[in-house]
Amino acid sequence: MIRRKAIFMSKYDVYGIGNAIVDIVTEVDHDFFEKNNIEKGVMTLVDEKRQLELLKAIDMKKSRMSGGGSAGNTVVAMSQFGGKAFYSCLVANDEMGKFFLDDLKRNSIDTNLTYEKCPEGHTGKCVVMTSPDAQRTLNTFLGVSSFLSPEHLDEEAIKNSTYLYLEGYLVASPKGLEAMKEAKKIAERNRVRTSLTFSDPSMVKYFSKQMEEVVGASVDLLFCNEEEALIFTGTDNLNEAREKLKLAAKHFAITLGANGALIYDGDTFIQIEPYKVRAIDTNGAGDMFSGAFLYGITHGHSYAEAGKIASLASSRVVSQFGPRLQPDQAKKVLADLIA
Repeated sequence: MIRRKAIFMSKYDVYGIGNAIVDIVTEVDHDFFEKNNIEKGVMTLVDEKRQLELLKAIDMKKSRMSGGGSAGNTVVAMSQFGGKAFYSCLVANDEMGKFFLDDLKRNSIDTNLTYEKCPEGHTGKCVVMTSPDAQRTLNTFLGVSSFLSPEHLDEEAIKNSTYLYLEGYLVASPKGLEAMKEAKKIAERNRVRTSLTFSDPSMVKYFSKQMEEVVGASVDLLFCNEEEALIFTGTDNLNEAREKLKLAAKHFAITLGANGALIYDGDTFIQIEPYKVRAIDTNGAGDMFSGAFLYGITHGHSYAEAGKIASLASSRVVSQFGPRLQPDQAKKVLADLIA
C-alpha cells in the first residue's frame, strides 16, 4: 500500500507532443509476417500504398479501431488515472481525424487543434499486428502527422505544465524533430521538466543522431526499454547502459518486460518487481508505463511508488488486447495500491 504526499500545482500535469494515429488492431499468425514481407516486433514506417496492401491482407471484420499513437496513449493513461493532460498533434480534416479528436475529448484531454483547423489530406493510421507470442508489430502511415511542426505547439500550455513529454517517433520527421527541440527549449526556459520516450528500438537505431539532438545536455526523465537502452548507449549489458544513461537523463525508467523495471531516481537505482500475468498483447505497455509513472510522480508519489503503479498498470494492459485500459480499470489499479 502506498500513500500520497504533496502534489505539484500546475494547470497541466503533462503536455504531450506526438503523432496522432488511429490504430487498426488485428491478430495474425506467425507466418503472416514472412508471407507479407514484414519485419516482426518493431515499428516500420510505410507509405499509403503499402498500408492499403496490408489492410487488404488482414481480416478487417476481426479488427478494431481506436485512438492511438505513443504519446497519445500516454496522455490518455494520465487522464484515466486522474491527471490533467494537454496534447499537441496533427490530424486531417477527414473521418479518421474527427474520430481522433473526439477520442481526446472523451478522455478529457485538452488540445490546441480543432477540426476546423485541420488540413486536407489523410489522418495517420497504424496497423497493429499481434502475434500468438504476444509481440506487437506496427506498420504506420503517418499521413498529415508527418507535417507536425513548431507552429503546432502551444507555448502557454507548455509553460503551465509540470512535465513536457516528447514522443521518440517524431525524430523520423524533420519537422517533428524541429517541434521536439523547440518544445524542449520552451520548457527549459520556463523551468518545466522535460521527459522523453525513445518509443521504439528502430527510432534509436536508425535515428540515433536525431535522438541525441533532442536529448541535448540531458532530459529530466527518460523512458526506454532494455533494448533501446543498449542501442542508445552502445553497450551490451544493462549495468553499463544504466551508468551511461546518467549522462543523458537526470532520472530514467528502463522497462524490462516480464522482469519488471529499473528506476533511477537521480540518486539510487530502484528495482521494480513485475506483476506476473499471462501476456496476450504487449502493444502499448511502454506507453501505459510512462502515463502511470508520470501520474504517480505528479501526484505526490515517490519514484518507487510511481514505479509500482506503472508496473501494475502495464501488467493489466498486456493481459488484454489493445494499448489502453478502461477508466474503471485504471481506477482499480489505484484502488489496489493507494490508501
